[in-house]
Amino acid sequence: MSGIAVLGAGAFGTALAVALSANGPVALWGRDVGFGRENPRLPGVTLPDAVTATDDLDAALAPVVLLAIPAQALAAFVAEHAAALDGRAVVSCAKGIDLATGRSPVGLIAQACPAATPAVLTGPSFAADIARGLPTALTLACADAATGRRLQHALSTPALRLYRTEDVAGAELGGALKNVIAIAAGAAIGAGFGDSARAAIVTRGFAEMTRLAVSMGAQADTLAGLSGLGDLILTTTSDLSRNFRFGLSLGRGEPFGAGITVEGAATARAVVALAARKGIEMPISTQVAALAEGRRGVEEAMEALLARPLKEE
Repeated sequence: MSGIAVLGAGAFGTALAVALSANGPVALWGRDVGFGRENPRLPGVTLPDAVTATDDLDAALAPVVLLAIPAQALAAFVAEHAAALDGRAVVSCAKGIDLATGRSPVGLIAQACPAATPAVLTGPSFAADIARGLPTALTLACADAATGRRLQHALSTPALRLYRTEDVAGAELGGALKNVIAIAAGAAIGAGFGDSARAAIVTRGFAEMTRLAVSMGAQADTLAGLSGLGDLILTTTSDLSRNFRFGLSLGRGEPFGAGITVEGAATARAVVALAARKGIEMPISTQVAALAEGRRGVEEAMEALLARPLKEE
């Protein structure tokens, strides 16, 4: 399996292109790639010669396509380019649930491109770490075992280690749901509730993640791995996480940067709708959705969580 295209020239897409160029030529596509050999969204990182940046989608396409497109923009993108993506291995790098349809990224790809082989690349990682060649371990999930093995080898590098699974639902939901909990953790720290409160939110949030994911066909072991617990730990403890920083801003009552994608805000709303249909309690996610929409303040949200009935863990 040779030939890799990364569609989406944001920080994460650029970082993946830089890392994967260690294995051979990589095409990096973006609507505006006039940044030369350094992407301002990933300062201090120079594109290697093996990376070709282009705004010509047809020229960029390869047998393996990584979609580094925000979750809420993915449905429109795959619908627009379905014919070009069909027949390829299409790997989603998005972490979220489509608000309009309730579908996961792989679900969106499968619906729009029935002849494509969808997969997901997810797990605890920051763009800057990947681009700098720092050791990173991710999950590669693909329902087709043979394609999954080929992708695992094609997308692994000396510094980027991929673990394979066929549990696509577990990998996707872990990556999406942890963003919601990261917002809650950030809000707790921003409001001055302390690290003990954050630990409680992370722990109970993980229980929420697992409960919903298992109800949707995921394996609990997958949620306990890199794409669930591993990513949750990273995004609830680092200021490099946009979702955590967004939560910090909510907790402090400060505005957040305009135009910055916060996947967890939209995912929280989608999660609440999914949980309601399944009759599953998601108290932390419910409060995050209310916070993100401005319907509730942090103090009110914490009071609502503390007022819940006492029960066994």
